[in-house]
Amino acid sequence: MPGRFCVSITHAKDNTDKATVAFVVANAAVGSDKETVVFLSTEGVWLAVDGYADDIREPGFAPLKQLMGDFTANGGKIWACSPCIKKRKLEDAKFVPGTEIVGGAKAVEFLSGGTPSLSY
Repeated sequence: MPGRFCVSITHAKDNTDKATVAFVVANAAVGSDKETVVFLSTEGVWLAVDGYADDIREPGFAPLKQLMGDFTANGGKIWACSPCIKKRKLEDAKFVPGTEIVGGAKAVEFLSGGTPSLSY
């Protein structure tokens, strides 16, 4: 079933349960043949920093690092909000492979055709 799907994540270590479940859902979407984007904003942009999620493990779920790796390995895209990156002074950070720094306009364009989205 072709189509698009977006998962918006605004949490990182401030709410590891939401960050983890969001990537579980993103993996389900990409596994269902949806062109899937995870849009990281506010505190969520920390997840784009390589190594940041390495120690996040929610009981009952695969480690977040594994979920993120599976997501990108299966064709999922990670977009990190450019102004949010700048606010947190992360411009020079090394990012998780597959991460693209984007402005809000790119997310709006992706969603403008009625793309379903969930927010965590």
